[in-house]
Amino acid sequence: MPSPDLPRLAERLLDLCRAQKLRLATAESCTGGLVAGAITEIPGSSDAFDRGFVTYSNAAKVEMLGVPRETVDLYGAVSAETARAMANGAVERSFADIAVAVTGIAGPGGGSAEKPVGLVHFACLRKGGGVEHVERRFGPQAREAIREASVRQALELLIAAAQRRP
Repeated sequence: MPSPDLPRLAERLLDLCRAQKLRLATAESCTGGLVAGAITEIPGSSDAFDRGFVTYSNAAKVEMLGVPRETVDLYGAVSAETARAMANGAVERSFADIAVAVTGIAGPGGGSAEKPVGLVHFACLRKGGGVEHVERRFGPQAREAIREASVRQALELLIAAAQRRP
């Protein structure tokens, strides 16, 4: 069951975006559209939410968001470089002013010593500004807990970007 603070965060984000006439996009891998879902759960979210890209596979990241194949090959899908490229692609391929990207390993399998379960990379871009990257290591929690914590982090990054002037 989703945390009760997610709707509050999504409402705060939408209020900030409406006040500044900002549009939002999401580029999601391990969260599978949950960030977009948290935002669009709020009635009237179409005032600010443009679109969400669910790019679970590497091919989807390349085709839908324009992430360079070389970036994925060199750094992996779960990396700061790929997250940054996903955020850039989401802004470039939408009408959004702000985009967040999420890519990670939600588990229970798929982790390694270098990239363990619970490792998630976030990137948030606001037009006219730089790309903010955050790496989180949520630890070996349940898949649902990692994904929920990732949604919270993504919403918090979007709120910070909406508050920041370019």
